[in-house]
Amino acid sequence: MGACPNCGHKVPYMEAFPPGRADSCSNCGASLRSCLGCKNYDKSAYNECHEPSAERVVDKEKPNFCEWFKFGPRSTGSAASKDELLEKAKALFKK
Repeated sequence: MGACPNCGHKVPYMEAFPPGRADSCSNCGASLRSCLGCKNYDKSAYNECHEPSAERVVDKEKPNFCEWFKFGPRSTGSAASKDELLEKAKALFKK
């Protein structure tokens, strides 16, 4: 189940039917088809997007026409979580 990138309000149908440019959250009115609502959005990535073919979007909160948009929770880009994942992966191979 997807959620509004602004307030976290659950948006159940959006994973099967991605939001259009005019769709907004029924709770807070924020755009659902913005970079902030995309799975590819990551502040630590180049152009803040994991999709290298995507065109640069300056205002990440505004609706856009990105062809690579995938509604859903985004990457945190947190260095701490990456370190934790690396430690967990190393632990898998310890004897």
